[in-house]
Amino acid sequence: MLTVLDEYTRQALCVTVRPKMNANDVLDALYPLLMKHGKPEYIRSDNGPEFIAAALQDWLRKVDIKPIHIYPGSPWENGYNERFNGTLRQEVLNAEWFHSVRQAQVAINLWLREYNHIRPHQALNMRPPVPETLLEKAKISGTEKWG
Repeated sequence: MLTVLDEYTRQALCVTVRPKMNANDVLDALYPLLMKHGKPEYIRSDNGPEFIAAALQDWLRKVDIKPIHIYPGSPWENGYNERFNGTLRQEVLNAEWFHSVRQAQVAINLWLREYNHIRPHQALNMRPPVPETLLEKAKISGTEKWG
């Protein structure tokens, strides 16, 4: 499972579920995000084989994104992501049995909608990352950018 979060806005950009994740799966998840949200200056990740693979590192270099790898065995260097993963596990993955990857992906996507648009975040003064009122206002004015 790959989780991609915006550390500044606290928005969960995607959660991609695969039985086994490789560098190509990471690229497949990142590319549409870059097209939709723009290119970040940095991407922080752990040192898993899918993140240190030459194909991914070469691609990051080509698109001028600097990788930041946390020190092995130091999850606190990626604390926000670790907390998100724990919350996702507790509220979705441990809450029910999934019979397929597709079923898990659908359940996670429903939870992500609530997480991003409804659920208050303490770091954001108890507001969600993408409040529903902002989405509705943007749709009415025709200025919707991200959704």
